[in-house]
This record gives sequence, C-alpha cells and structure tokens, in this order.
Amino acid sequence: MGRFTHRLGLLLCLSTATTPVLADDLVSILDLAMRNDPTLRQADAQYQSRRTLLDQGRAVLLPNIALQGSTTRQTFGPAGDMSFRPGQNSHGYRLNINQALFNMSAWYTYQSAKLQDQAGAISYAAQEQNLIIRVATAYFNVLRAMDDLETSVQEEQAAERQFEQTRQREEVGLIAITEVYESQAAYDLARNNTIIAEDTLASAFEALEAITGQPHPNVEVLREDFPVVNAEGTNESWTEQALNGNLALIAARYNLEAQQENLKARKSDHLPTVSLTGGFNHNVTAGGQGADGGLRSTGAIDGTTLSLNINIPLYAGGGTTARRRAAEYDVVAQQEQVSLTRRQTTQDARNAYRRVNTDALVVSQRQQAITSAQSALEAIEVGYEVGTRNIVDVLQARQQLFVALRNYSDARYNYVLDTLRLKQVTGLLSPQDILELNEWLEEEPATAP
Repeated sequence: MGRFTHRLGLLLCLSTATTPVLADDLVSILDLAMRNDPTLRQADAQYQSRRTLLDQGRAVLLPNIALQGSTTRQTFGPAGDMSFRPGQNSHGYRLNINQALFNMSAWYTYQSAKLQDQAGAISYAAQEQNLIIRVATAYFNVLRAMDDLETSVQEEQAAERQFEQTRQREEVGLIAITEVYESQAAYDLARNNTIIAEDTLASAFEALEAITGQPHPNVEVLREDFPVVNAEGTNESWTEQALNGNLALIAARYNLEAQQENLKARKSDHLPTVSLTGGFNHNVTAGGQGADGGLRSTGAIDGTTLSLNINIPLYAGGGTTARRRAAEYDVVAQQEQVSLTRRQTTQDARNAYRRVNTDALVVSQRQQAITSAQSALEAIEVGYEVGTRNIVDVLQARQQLFVALRNYSDARYNYVLDTLRLKQVTGLLSPQDILELNEWLEEEPATAP
C-alpha cells in the first residue's frame, strides 16, 4: 500500500478510536472500503506486480552468480560382460560470476523502470482518491434517497388527507365529484412515488454495500447547519493548482520520462557491451585402466579463470532498428497523452470550480424556494376554503412545495460531492477532508426501512 493509504489508515484509526460509533458514518465506511473494496485491492495487486519490473531492471546491472556441478560414471569390461564393473567416477563443480561493466541499454532500461514505478505509485494514489469519491458518492446517494423517501411519504400523507377531506366535502354536497377524482389521482401518484423511492433507497444501500462488502442499515445524516460557501480563490488559481497537482497528469509526465529513457535504451542497443567474467573450477577425474587390469589413482584439479568480454552488435536482422523506431513512436504517443491529460485537467478544474460556486448559489435559492412555495400553498389553501381557488390550484401548489424540498436536498448533496471532486481534480483531496466532513454528520442514526 502507498503512503496515501498508510496516512488514511492512521487517520481513520485515530478517529474511530476516540469516537463511539452509534451508526455507520462516513469515516467508518471509508475505513471498511479501504480494506474490502475489490477495485482498490485489484489496483494494489497490479501496482505491486509492476513494481517487480524495477527489481528485474536492477538485476541486469548486478552480478550474476551461477554454480554448476556434474558427476560421471564410466564402466568398461570384456565384450558381453554386462556387470559394468570395474568402473570409474568423475565429478566436479564450477562457480561462475559475471558482472556487467558497460551496458548502457540495461542502464537506461533500469532508469525507465524507476520512472514507471513512480508513475505507478502516483496512479495508485489516484485510485485511492477515486475510492474516496466513490464512497462519498454512494454514501450521500443513500442520504439523498432517504430524504426523497421521507419527502415522498410526507407528500403521500398530505395527498391522502386531502383526498379524505375532499371526499367528505363531496358527500355533503359542498363540491363536485370531479374534485374527488382529482384528489384521488394526486394521492395515487404520490403513493406511486413512495414505492419508487423505497426501491431507490434499497438500491442505494446495495451500492454502498458493494464497495465495503458489508451492509449498512444505519447511517448518519448531514446536519442542517452544514455550511455552504463559495470556493476560495479564483478559477485561475484552482486551474494552476490542478496543472501542478493532478495525479493523473503527474503520472502521465512520469510515463513520458520513462518512455524517453526507454528510447535511450533502444538507441543504446547498437553500442558495445563489456562484462567481466570470473570462475573457479574443481574437478576430480578417475584414472584409466592399468596394465594389470586395475584402476590408476584419481586426481583433483583446481583452476580459476578471469576474462574481459566485449560484445559488439553488428547486425540482428533489423530487429534492433525496429525496436528503436517503436520506442520513438511510444514517446510521441505519450507526449500526446500528456497533452490530452493536461487539457482535460484544465477543463475539469474550471468546470469543478464553477459547479461548486453554482451549487452554493443554488442551495441558497432553493432554500428560499421552499419558503416561497410554503407561503403560496398556505395562501391558496385559504383561497380554496373561501371559494376563490379550486382543488387543482391546491394540488399544484402542494406538488411545487415537495418539488422544492427535493431540489433543496439534491442541491446540498451536489455541493458536498462537487467540493470533493474539485479537490480531487487539483490533487488536494485527502483523508482529512473526510474527517472534517464527518464532523457535520448527525450523531443520531437514521434507520433504513
């Protein structure tokens, strides 16, 4: 796991160790996701696998030591004698050491592997940031669905009361039957919306469970006094921060440097290589057959070798040149990738900054819309009682009020998530943001139906 994960784990442990948890909050769920999310665990395994390329590249530059051994038995005798006696044994071993002295191709390959390892670490950190966004999105989608269900239930109850009142008034002849039908239609629609909201909430809980691997029937809710403010600084300052801190862009730059080093390696394939080889030999050889038919005595021989080897590549069927051209194209492709990522980062940063400020304005306006819708409904209900308004006006006004309530809830959660996305695109998103956001969750749990 990278440094980002280690920091996250430490912060989460400190938080959960000092705060009694009555329900699942954002921190506890993120802690579970860091350990159980299949996407992040897959990314970790892939990162660890790619890290071995660094060891493989280093191995070419380090000494290569090999030990060889052999034993041989030779038998002889008159033709037709299958006893294989008498016979003689020979055995020995050899210790070889090879050290590259000059191999520019291997050196540049190793430098490329180091840069790829740095790119991999940055990419893995980006996956950790992405997990924060996925967990926060799933968590607040649950809260969004809970608010929508609560609003739908309130709307259904209000529609049911209106339907009952309308039916009673029709029974005593105060209104026409058409108003009963209109009230019943409004109630049926509200009931249908409640059924859909219940299913949406269940799906939201399932999406959260898919990340952590555990159900979360109780989650804490966002406090009403959660501050909604404009993003600090200017669009230009956030864009500049994104161009310097966006993890995807940093990883792309490291990959470009890695491809440039790989190109140097492929160009160096044309250069000579120099290596030093040393060896130690120990051989024990049995003597041959003596005049009396017996075996002569055996002897042991030790020897050492030391050689300087130079290899000058002359022609390899065009393969060396082809690999160099491929590396050149890889550099061009990665340069375009950096350019594309830079443009995308610029666009994402500007859009994210505008969305946060737009969300802040929308939250304020939708809060005012609730007040206006509530006042309009009360006035229309009074008009309906005195006969200056009809039931359709009442139903429409009530529907507008509940639409305003849903819109306000959506705007708050959009603001929270867009704030996190702004920090993600600029590379500033960290576990501390989750800890701070977690402080604005209600201590009393809200229970799923």
